[in-house]
Amino acid sequence: MKDETTTRDRIVSLVIWVVAGGFLVLMLPLLTLCHRVFGPDRVQFLDRFYARTQLALTFNKQVHHVHPDVDPSTEYIFIQNHTSHLDHVALYNATPHFKQGIELETHFDYPFYGWFMKARGTIPVPKDRQGALEALRIAVRAEVDKGHSILGFPEGHRTSTGRVGKFYEGIFRIAIELGVPVVPVAVTGLYDVLHKGSLVIRPGNVITVFVEQPILTEGLSEGDVGPLRDQVRDVISGRVDAYFDSKA
Repeated sequence: MKDETTTRDRIVSLVIWVVAGGFLVLMLPLLTLCHRVFGPDRVQFLDRFYARTQLALTFNKQVHHVHPDVDPSTEYIFIQNHTSHLDHVALYNATPHFKQGIELETHFDYPFYGWFMKARGTIPVPKDRQGALEALRIAVRAEVDKGHSILGFPEGHRTSTGRVGKFYEGIFRIAIELGVPVVPVAVTGLYDVLHKGSLVIRPGNVITVFVEQPILTEGLSEGDVGPLRDQVRDVISGRVDAYFDSKA
């Protein structure tokens, strides 16, 4: 997407940053305190309010399309394309699942946001990859045992083009080892709102979240890791490519 930012865009974006940023500054300490005192499961209504309102304050519309096979009572590993700093709020209200995130361990050093993640139980990924996969597997198993689902971004970083990048295998290997179903999630429109390389937030877009048919992993083996990764990526990239092709 060619970045043609006007002075008006910058002024509108500044207003949105003041409003949405002010809400973030107010909510994160409150959420951190509530998670520590009451526990994450008991304050889900606040998490959902935060996610819904944070996105609404960018003045963009959100639409959810959820496959009927997605069971509210089943724990999943949701796999989403990584387009924006707002990715963590895009999917949250599409389904009723508690979705535990996975973040680089270094992000836990950030003031307010890092404190919130620690209080919520977000799974840290060590920068040193030696032993990281085993630690991640143990942490994912613990969350699933609590009745939580997982939200992962296997690209590892935000896309610079809007299109879906390369997927790493780690989370798919864990899904097969633990027998947890995988749900592809494609988000379109969010790249147009706020993307890598720009701090300009653009209102008036439609953010569409496609929660696709779950893929069972029970009975799969080591040799199925690559095919599962590719299958999930193909589903997500198909939605994303169709979106950008329709704008061409």
